[in-house]
Amino acid sequence: MNDTDRGPRLALYQPDIPGNTGAILRLGACMGMAVDVIGPVGFDLSDRALKRAGMDYLAMAALTRHDDWPAFAAWREAEGRRLVLFTTRATLLYTQLAFGPGDILLFGRETAGVPDAVQAAADERVLVPMPGGGRSLNLAMTAAMAAGEAMRQLATGETRDAPLPSHGRC
Repeated sequence: MNDTDRGPRLALYQPDIPGNTGAILRLGACMGMAVDVIGPVGFDLSDRALKRAGMDYLAMAALTRHDDWPAFAAWREAEGRRLVLFTTRATLLYTQLAFGPGDILLFGRETAGVPDAVQAAADERVLVPMPGGGRSLNLAMTAAMAAGEAMRQLATGETRDAPLPSHGRC
């Protein structure tokens, strides 16, 4: 068992844009976080295609492919992991949630987010605030913000019961 087996994971629901997926795989490799890709995807997700796209971190990436949502949901249930969905439909800020080491940080499709059934399956729903008024952030940027916050909390020993600091929030 390696560190990616015990730590938080990043999950992509039916991603549409190969560049974002490649960037998130690189992020996962560099941060020691496994990445789950839930199909079907909107592009060729073969190792050859990722290498062709310049994903030189592929050998380091802990990538698990799930054929579809039911396959992923069954795997997650068997693993007993909490599912944290990043969505513009949430009201809780991602900095207000205390992340745990086994959490799966789920991100929806770039073009459509996730369907209601996936929203309902999430244990937590969180929002990255955009006080500048934009409609949405780039998926890879949002995943990087989420990974950074989860890793920061875990490194500093914050727990679900510990109060979060009041500074630095929008």
